[in-house]
Amino acid sequence: MGNRSSRSYFPGIQMQPAKTTLFRQEQAGITYRIPSLIYLKETRTFLAFAEKRSSPSDHDAKTIVFRRGSQQNGSTEWSDSQELLSARLPGHRTMNPCPVYEKNTKTLFLFFICILGHTTEHQQIRTGKNKAQLCYITSDDEGQTWSPIKDLTESVIGKTIRSDDFGVTWQVGRMLQRKSSECEMAEIIDHEGRSHLYCNARNTEGYRVEALSESAGLYFDKPHLAPELVEMCHGGCQGSVIGFPAPELGEEVTAGATSSPMPSDVQTWLLFTHPTGSKRKDLGVYLNRSPLHTHGWDRPWVVHSGPSGYSDLAYSKETDRFACLMECGEKSELEQIAFLTFPLSDVMQNIDEKERTF
Repeated sequence: MGNRSSRSYFPGIQMQPAKTTLFRQEQAGITYRIPSLIYLKETRTFLAFAEKRSSPSDHDAKTIVFRRGSQQNGSTEWSDSQELLSARLPGHRTMNPCPVYEKNTKTLFLFFICILGHTTEHQQIRTGKNKAQLCYITSDDEGQTWSPIKDLTESVIGKTIRSDDFGVTWQVGRMLQRKSSECEMAEIIDHEGRSHLYCNARNTEGYRVEALSESAGLYFDKPHLAPELVEMCHGGCQGSVIGFPAPELGEEVTAGATSSPMPSDVQTWLLFTHPTGSKRKDLGVYLNRSPLHTHGWDRPWVVHSGPSGYSDLAYSKETDRFACLMECGEKSELEQIAFLTFPLSDVMQNIDEKERTF
């Protein structure tokens, strides 16, 4: 089924992009969670990953599934769901898919963890005994075929891992000096062409945690709370962040927008998705036009009104559109994992309208 650029309207709220359901909770209890999305520009293909579970519970995760989306004539055509049979360790359950494309060797890495049996996270914390293995598989044909599983656990365990040789070997980076959990990274290029690695992390203090690194992730500066990015106080929720080329100064990205021009200190803007309140509901898209400074986030554009959970972003430079894979539903965020796309002009126009009416 296709996903066209049409948008739907709900009374009392802003325009919202049309969604395509990729994974749906089944009556027998099978639930799909932890969406992960990557865009491969050479073939204009999306790969959408998720956990397949026998119930909504973390300890009932089974394996990773994925679907391939090909862009054709303004829509995205999706293949049937496939299980990644090589992404398994005997006696373990597979969780937390994280795809990374290494452009120099044209290798697609899929990282994940394998947890022994039905061992829960609480049991691991209570006993102080780790039962998770950090693993990955690779593909050199954009997900058509996959390598056997490789286990990194003995060589590298930490909050940040990095590779200086295109994924041949891996090292541990220093942990953030503030309590946080699930995090995502984005590269920011400043006006002089220097690279900064941005970290956005889940937190239990009511706001997201941010930090910057100028050492390619070896260590980060002092983390701080982001006051514009509200986090659920009871455990928080995963969020997604992505960097993309900032519009050139004076470029018209939306008709009638009142947005400020591109900041002079960056060539990269950031986009972030996360539930917008104190509960897992109303997934918002946040824009940051000055990501090297605090207080740079605009008020969010809500792209799904209702229960919302985890999400993952991708960007297609060829079509100048963003894509989002998200947990959402009418009564529960566990009902489905859906795919939607939108241009930067929609983000800016809806943010501007919100600012004018606030």
